[in-house]
Amino acid sequence: MALITSLVDLSVLLVEPSSMQAHMVQRMLANQGVKKVTVVETASAALAALHAEHENTVVISSLYLPDLAGTELVTAMRSERMLETVPFILVSSETRPQVLEPVRQSGACSIVAKPFNEQQLSRALYAAADYLSPPEDVDTAEIESLRVLLVDDSMASRRHLRRLLEELGIDHISEAVNGKEAVELLQATMVDLVITDYNMPEMDGRELTEYIRTQSWQAAVPILMVTSEQNTGRLAAVERAGVSAICDKPFEAGSIRRLISDALTR
Repeated sequence: MALITSLVDLSVLLVEPSSMQAHMVQRMLANQGVKKVTVVETASAALAALHAEHENTVVISSLYLPDLAGTELVTAMRSERMLETVPFILVSSETRPQVLEPVRQSGACSIVAKPFNEQQLSRALYAAADYLSPPEDVDTAEIESLRVLLVDDSMASRRHLRRLLEELGIDHISEAVNGKEAVELLQATMVDLVITDYNMPEMDGRELTEYIRTQSWQAAVPILMVTSEQNTGRLAAVERAGVSAICDKPFEAGSIRRLISDALTR
């Protein structure tokens, strides 16, 4: 993969059935320095274009497409190993959590709400570029020795996080699909960091955090929560339970790297 040093290096695949909306986004992209923009109207055309060329490509998609929803497009991308790491930005006026949740869980870089301005689109593009770029120099010896436990019932989300961790040089990664499974792993395996979702079956992220802080022999391990949960009461309860840091889904790669660094140096 070529190094992404600016937005000029990006290739954007714009999936937009409205010609008026497509022209508006193209003007914004041009103003940001993006020179290579391919416009398609359907999800099937987008997948065909990605199969032909996907290196350094960012997908910007509307939610409502003629053949599939944007949520279904990102799900299809994440089901293919070749496309599972392609950054995805959803542009939509939709606000219902149940509609947007598949995008949040997929490892999407951003959800840009309509109507939006050039600054908002620019931030989403830089988040995508950061995801494509290698991380800054880190202490290789220290990073390589880290043992991380990923806890999330979304396979796509776990894959997304695993890729970021592996790019940092972290190879010792265990996975659990819920808090109950994580508890079993923590009883037998020592870890240096737990990264967990909030909403999971069997045992959620708050319950897992409470268990670790009050019952686990690894009570002091840093816990980073990456979640799409928006309820402030629930998030406050997680903070009281002893989580080290909370990051929203979708998240920026740089934010995750900084939070991991902060959590491990406390």
